[in-house]
Amino acid sequence: MDQRRLILFLVFSFSLVMLWEGWIKHNQPAPVAQQSAATTAAGDGVVPTPSAKLAPGQVVVPSGPAPSAVATVTVETDLMRAEVSAQGGDVVRLEFKEHKQKEDHSKPFLLFDNGSAHTYLAQSGLIGEGLPTHKTVFTLPEGDVALKAGEDSVVLRLEAPEQNGIRVTKVMTFARGSYLVDVSYEISNGSGEAVSAHAYFQLTRDSNPAEKPEGFGGVQTFIGPAFYTEAGKFQKVQFEDIDDGDAKFVKTASDGWVAMVQHYFVSAWLPAAGAEREYFARSVGNGLYSAGAIVPVSQIAPGATAKVESRLYAGPQEQDKLEAIAPGLDLVVDYGWLTVIAAPLFWVLAWLYKLTGNWGWAIILVTVMLKALFFPLSAASYKSMAKMRVLGPRLQRMKELYGNDKAKMQQEMMNLYRTEKINPLGGCLPILVQIPVFIALYWVLLGSVEMRQAPWLGWIQDLSAKDPYFILPIIMGVSMLVQMKLNPTPPDPIQAKVMMAMPIVFTFMFLWFPSGLVLYWVVNNVLSIAQQWQITRMIESAKSGTKAA
Repeated sequence: MDQRRLILFLVFSFSLVMLWEGWIKHNQPAPVAQQSAATTAAGDGVVPTPSAKLAPGQVVVPSGPAPSAVATVTVETDLMRAEVSAQGGDVVRLEFKEHKQKEDHSKPFLLFDNGSAHTYLAQSGLIGEGLPTHKTVFTLPEGDVALKAGEDSVVLRLEAPEQNGIRVTKVMTFARGSYLVDVSYEISNGSGEAVSAHAYFQLTRDSNPAEKPEGFGGVQTFIGPAFYTEAGKFQKVQFEDIDDGDAKFVKTASDGWVAMVQHYFVSAWLPAAGAEREYFARSVGNGLYSAGAIVPVSQIAPGATAKVESRLYAGPQEQDKLEAIAPGLDLVVDYGWLTVIAAPLFWVLAWLYKLTGNWGWAIILVTVMLKALFFPLSAASYKSMAKMRVLGPRLQRMKELYGNDKAKMQQEMMNLYRTEKINPLGGCLPILVQIPVFIALYWVLLGSVEMRQAPWLGWIQDLSAKDPYFILPIIMGVSMLVQMKLNPTPPDPIQAKVMMAMPIVFTFMFLWFPSGLVLYWVVNNVLSIAQQWQITRMIESAKSGTKAA
């Protein structure tokens, strides 16, 4: 039975090893395209073409200068600083004032980027003869635009060159306290013929991680396009599947959105509800990929005007705010296959954070709550282990008597367990129960932007990153060693050595785990030690009292 107990313990170890291998897999960097080529490709990418179902108009792609030679205008609000290019009115650079870079906390985090670190752009345009695309050079307003005190929003208007009497203005509205940008096209048909048009909104990105993975065992969650419709729900698309032509997602719908997901942050085009749209994802060369939506525009009669619009969200994956912006948008937070546990776990953590104002203390409190929840199970398990510990001398005598007859020894041990009403596997139950909670909390700490650069106290200034001085992992290892000492010593010396080696193995693995996760494990171990010590003392005292009587 002790061998079975060891096997169960190794199952837990294997689960962590699989988790570790997942880290290494995510840590494999994608091939890096040359920045100059990537930037050129982003500017020269072809215009998407709607399917016959949406009755496409003729696509005319005007020529234009290279992106590096195109002027930009800066738009600044209380939360962001955006650079908008004259070419297409693309958002080619976007900084977040309240979120800092991992390597340098003095610099704002950069989402959209025109080649300084990687390529990531928000693009849009119109499809139809004489209509501007994301390659058209617009006329910019003079000077930069900033949200002033007392203003709720600021508007940027870009004028396209007039073609055949058709005038188009791209209007971008930035609001205070929001990561949403309203993007619309105002079309005035001054020609003598009716105009049929489509609008497209796309996100173009390379496949490289936003931030360099931290050290050995660094982690990156899903990076790539994602689509949401009522019919298909949330669908992630791997870049590799786009290359292979195997990308699967709902292509046409009258609802939903398209996003580009990366660790902690997301950008998403949110077309107006009820408008028929067609989704696409494609490789545009030089390591770049585009994902977007095409929306038809009602036919514009001569002398008439029309307007087509969409919202652009570009910001952190704050779950409570994403859910309020669009249905299903909160699903971009990647909790892996244990979402059913991770989502309510995060909700409890967020509630505790509101009470304490600190995510570290929230983790400690949720650990105490989980320990209280599983207290009856833990108590039964620790009683079983305490009884096993008391039987240690008798088991040792059995080993001496039947050391050469393992079948006989196993039989006698089973009889002893039955007589003393002991479940030798009971000690493994607390560990087995904690495995899904442990992994779920791992994904919460890994995928929740709320934890990013969130301090606890002292040297722990980022609960989502590893302990910079490895203090918590060492404390965790010591606590595991103390727990091992409280457990009954296995009669098999090889088994005993393996058990004693586990604290060393786990300490090494936990060196690169998020410090918030190690904090959870340390607190859990300390509470377990206290509970186990008390139960063991009571059992041993009772046995001593029985012998004395």
